[in-house]
Amino acid sequence: MARCRYCNKEITWMKEGRKNVPVEGDGTVHNCEEKKNALNTFKKMDRGSISAEEIAKYEEAINKKKK
Repeated sequence: MARCRYCNKEITWMKEGRKNVPVEGDGTVHNCEEKKNALNTFKKMDRGSISAEEIAKYEEAINKKKK
């Protein structure tokens, strides 16, 4: 059995359509508050807040890394 990386509960993964869904031992879908809080802390950026030069710089770095 696997463990949730956020709350450390034991979960299993089940296929639902094309997605893998975490399921708790009693068969319910696993949704923990720790995961919700962690995902809300990620920095979100607007497309308009970055200049075209910065975007070009990031794209160039990605392309160099691929080569």
